[in-house]
Amino acid sequence: MQIILEVSSMTAFVIGYTISSFQTMMLTYAGGVVLTALITVPDWPFFNHHLKWLDPSEVEHTRCHSRTMLLLR
Repeated sequence: MQIILEVSSMTAFVIGYTISSFQTMMLTYAGGVVLTALITVPDWPFFNHHLKWLDPSEVEHTRCHSRTMLLLR
């Protein structure tokens, strides 16, 4: 959702700047907001599937290369 809004805002800014039209910029951004709402608001079936969780044994064996995780061990 955030990526779509960011892309639409950058696209709207570029279009508005090149055309020098605030109205065109706002209409382009509004189109991006409507597109984002159409994608995220309805109860799509692929949002309702169960997540596959990792087994605890798999999580313990994964290697983490960050310093904070190494300090916590």
